[in-house]
Amino acid sequence: MQSKLIVRIRPATLSDLPAIDNIYNQAIVSEFTAHTKPLSKTQRLDWFNNHKKSGCPLLIAECDHETAGWLSFAQYRSGRQALSKTAEISYYVNEAFHGRGIGSQLIQHALHVASGYKFKVLLAIILEHNPISIYLLEKYGFEKWGFLPAVADFNGKLRAQFYYGKIL
Repeated sequence: MQSKLIVRIRPATLSDLPAIDNIYNQAIVSEFTAHTKPLSKTQRLDWFNNHKKSGCPLLIAECDHETAGWLSFAQYRSGRQALSKTAEISYYVNEAFHGRGIGSQLIQHALHVASGYKFKVLLAIILEHNPISIYLLEKYGFEKWGFLPAVADFNGKLRAQFYYGKIL
């Protein structure tokens, strides 16, 4: 078993996009995200710019100057005022760093900074076949709030999504 690493979590910059994209593409191959094809460079740049405009954090987990993972907050159902204090978190860990505490540190950091962004509720939407993410969320007090059966179609393999939530 590899040892737990010291992780520096910092805001993402434009120069982080290739690493963000690489890690996200790993999740696509593993079917841990509902995208089935990599995003184009233009799509990823648009995503990054829109994310920055939203004011929600986009964070990099860095170990020895290497991108070990990333985490983003997104306004849940943006534009709906009654939901303005609810955010969806998404987190992805570079396969080279799996099992080394990166996911835990990203979730802990999300819980630590969420109130500074006025969020009172955090959600995570997880595909059913991602037991490590489910374990991590439950470890940090998230509860299963929703189940959507057979909503994701991976070339004929139907997968459910779970909604996990935590009131801060």
